[in-house]
Amino acid sequence: MLFPEIAEKIVKDVKKLIGEDIIIVNTQGIIIASTEENRIGNFHQGALKVVEKKDTLVILEQDEKKLLGVKAGINLPVFFRRDVIGVIGITGDPAKVAPFGEIIRKMTEMIVSENYYAEQLELHSRSLEAFVFDWLQNREWDSVFFNQAKLLNIDLTSRRQAIMLDMHQYEHLLLRDIYSTLSRWNHARKGDILIRWGKNRILVLREIQSDENREQILNYVISFQNFIEENLHSQLSIGIGQIVSARDMKQSYNQAERALRSCTKLSPIIFDEDLTIEMILDDVKKDTKKIFIERTIGPIRHETELIHTLKILFENNHSLKNTALSLHVHINTLHYRLKKVNELTNLDPANIHDLLILYLSLQLLDETTKI
Repeated sequence: MLFPEIAEKIVKDVKKLIGEDIIIVNTQGIIIASTEENRIGNFHQGALKVVEKKDTLVILEQDEKKLLGVKAGINLPVFFRRDVIGVIGITGDPAKVAPFGEIIRKMTEMIVSENYYAEQLELHSRSLEAFVFDWLQNREWDSVFFNQAKLLNIDLTSRRQAIMLDMHQYEHLLLRDIYSTLSRWNHARKGDILIRWGKNRILVLREIQSDENREQILNYVISFQNFIEENLHSQLSIGIGQIVSARDMKQSYNQAERALRSCTKLSPIIFDEDLTIEMILDDVKKDTKKIFIERTIGPIRHETELIHTLKILFENNHSLKNTALSLHVHINTLHYRLKKVNELTNLDPANIHDLLILYLSLQLLDETTKI
């Protein structure tokens, strides 16, 4: 239970608090961490006595000659679930260091306990991830699958909705921080499944209550978004699939992924049911998209001013007056820019056919620059 990595962390933390030399010894009497590195690996007879008696041992200077590997100070048993799992020793004048003893022991036991529960949470989370992976691969629902679901407290009769979150800043995140954050959020809704999905994504298989409507679902998503951004310090894009039975979970998952790909800075939350033309564009092969862009707006793809002008034109529903106002330019300047688009691309923004091509091209171009 007291691994060298944890013991080393405890030693460093305690040293900062009291400024005395510290050792941590395992139940075999071997020093596994110390502020004095030359003592690591040595046998400590006093600690072994502490393990056997489950009680504190004060070591005086005269005891240094009687007990192997000891120094004057105080040695205290470290308990976890009523069992001694190690010993922490504070070197120095017993009268001086003894007052710190109980505080240091409690601190050590707290660190050990937190580490244990963090490990259990991580094991559970990984098991959950593996189960969901099998689930979404349309694995056969055999007895093993049902038993795993039961062990993980997953109700396969519930209707669910896949929600995919993409974290924009994730390099600074520790795995345990992600697991801990998801666990704290999920405390109030035990039926929901929340897992890490790849390096920078979170997947939610949300259990749907019979009377929930779209507004309630959106409120949940926004609350979750705020919680994650506040606790993990990362902005999010969120794709939301449709409500399905447990056997159709793969379908909702695919929809959530598709919706996520359609998210932008201005629209960070997208319901798959709101997608129209985006559904068609999502099915187009990457090579085809690239060729289409080059054949249409290729000549102006790096002309920032012209691309921006076209985007504002579409945002204003092709109203030249409103577009000019949004761009803060004279209407003649707008006409000049649109004429330049026509000359360079051979696509006329005043022609409905060409306008559609320009719109599709910009949609595809945005895929490489979104978020």
